Amino acid sequence: MEHQNGAFADQNWLRIFMFAIYGIGVLALSYFPLFYSHLGFSSTQVGLLYSTGPMISILSNLFWSMLSDRLGTVRKIMFILLAGQLVTALLLSQAREFPLVMVILSCFYFFYYPLYPLADTMAIQTAERRGRNFITIRLFGSFGYAFFALSMGYLLLALGISWSIALCSIIITISLCVAFLLRDAGPKRSRRIADEAGSTPDAAKGLRAILLNREVIWFFGCVFVLALSYRMNDAFLTVSMKRLGAGEELIGWALLASALSEIPVLFLLGKYGDKFKEVPLLALACLMFGVRFLLISSVEQPVYIIFIQLMHSVTFGIFYVTSVRYITRLIPDHLRATGMAVYTVMWSSLSGLLSGAFGGVVYQQWGMTAFYRVATLLAVIAAAGFMARRWLAGPTALTAEVVTPFAEGLPESSEQFEASHQEKVTL
Repeated sequence: MEHQNGAFADQNWLRIFMFAIYGIGVLALSYFPLFYSHLGFSSTQVGLLYSTGPMISILSNLFWSMLSDRLGTVRKIMFILLAGQLVTALLLSQAREFPLVMVILSCFYFFYYPLYPLADTMAIQTAERRGRNFITIRLFGSFGYAFFALSMGYLLLALGISWSIALCSIIITISLCVAFLLRDAGPKRSRRIADEAGSTPDAAKGLRAILLNREVIWFFGCVFVLALSYRMNDAFLTVSMKRLGAGEELIGWALLASALSEIPVLFLLGKYGDKFKEVPLLALACLMFGVRFLLISSVEQPVYIIFIQLMHSVTFGIFYVTSVRYITRLIPDHLRATGMAVYTVMWSSLSGLLSGAFGGVVYQQWGMTAFYRVATLLAVIAAAGFMARRWLAGPTALTAEVVTPFAEGLPESSEQFEASHQEKVTL
């Protein structure tokens, strides 16, 4: 009974943690720009402030995740990240000059972006250890985003936008307190592998093994192409709604609609997703993204976008769950944090950098309709990429290909560990 109560507590504290940290994201990404506009920063300055985030996240995601894999702990790394966020947020609350804000916000990003893939890593490890699906934990991040997306808007309307950093600091502090109550789910396995090998796993070799795996490269390539279209929509959805005549309240409801719509799909896939092959589901999600962007390209009234945003459920909801499940099959446990970091770099960092510049040119030169049709084309290309990989290489060939590169340069015991996971990789 004590063991069961401990397992119950572990999962529930992690659910609370997931709920809280998505509140940080709502404020940092949606309301900080409004705060700096309120301070009198120009649109160019605000854009420059937030273009540094994806660039910094490329380095920070890989650095902190490789350190997590090397030390065999996720909890301690997340604690450091939250402490760094709190310190830099407090400094941001006092900074008013653009150069100083630029430096401090860059430091904030260094601690901010790696938190989410590491939290997903802990959710996966905890769920596997308890015989559950990680979506039963990750779902609370969606609840948190939906809750804070709506509540923070009304709260800041009452208090004033100048409270955005203070509210963010409060949520970071709460998350930091909850982090004390979390437990690493995979330290025993990490220590066992290290003890058998006679050394600590080499994070650099682990990253090299991931990047040299052809199946992983193909997967991340398709993810990147889809992410370009997804991030284009992220960057210009509110701009498009404004151009169509939407007010702030309509934009808020559109964001809320997308956040709420993914919850039932996450739940259903968490329960029944194992019955479906990953690659066809990924291709289906890409095609649904294409339909979603094609519909947006045709609307003339902003209210219709709220209903189109409900397709977030069959686009992002399906793609996120299935891609994470696919990563857990492709990448062994002791490289899990590094693998999730590479995924985040492709899904958020590199795509965020390029989609803003590329999408901005397309939007400015050819307008909203052409912009969303380009996004549609990219989503269809990603779908074709996933299906082409399945057609070009059968399941048997892919299974053999996934295992071999991870064993190169690793200790013999780790090779045996990889061999034991061979049957997990199915398409």
